Amino acid sequence: MSVQINCDMGESFGLWRMGDDAAILPFIDVANVACGFHASDPVVMRRTVRMAKEHGVAVGAHPSLPDLQGFGRREMKLDADELTAAIIYQVGALKAFLDAEGMALNHIKPHGALYAMSARDEAVAGAICDAADVFGVPLYGLADTVHEQVYTARGLSFVSEFYADLDYAAEGRVIITREHEAIDPVAAAARTQRAVTEGRVMTIDGGEIAVRADSVCVHSDTPGAVAVAAAVRNIL
Repeated sequence: MSVQINCDMGESFGLWRMGDDAAILPFIDVANVACGFHASDPVVMRRTVRMAKEHGVAVGAHPSLPDLQGFGRREMKLDADELTAAIIYQVGALKAFLDAEGMALNHIKPHGALYAMSARDEAVAGAICDAADVFGVPLYGLADTVHEQVYTARGLSFVSEFYADLDYAAEGRVIITREHEAIDPVAAAARTQRAVTEGRVMTIDGGEIAVRADSVCVHSDTPGAVAVAAAVRNIL
């Protein structure tokens, strides 16, 4: 498919389980694997990488602000150098597990609040670029936002995402909640089809905005995520 499906996953921690990664992997092309700061641990990271390899799924890093208790969905203030170091630390850990399996690091996609901050804050986006420069891989983000402007100005490859299972605000931002609510797989597939073919999506206030879907994202922690991923893949 020309439009790939990516999924945030590997977000279990210790005895706590989040999402059904094994069931969703057959329906996706790219896995964004948590790196320990918002979720995951070394055992989960290694297991997720190995499962992705078995299914022929590419793996990218999903680094976060250091907010394990808040699942990385609370904004924090970090100095640029501290943020860059935190991202290098996380991506480096995942890359070690990829190296062990003979896999390449596919990309970097900031998680949660860090993603939202980088979409509007040049300093945050720049700190992410400083980390991405170390690894030389593309970055994922939202089209026509600050992080696309900063990433591309720095010469980094940019992959624009459309979110099949999240709502959009009138100003174009994705609405990131602490917990994702269940959504209708048929509705998710329909809005994805429109985003890909028409480049439009309805916002929560009933208006419409332009979107660009180089890749479509689903979340493994959305209730019914496997059904959503299957429906989106079928429509694509």
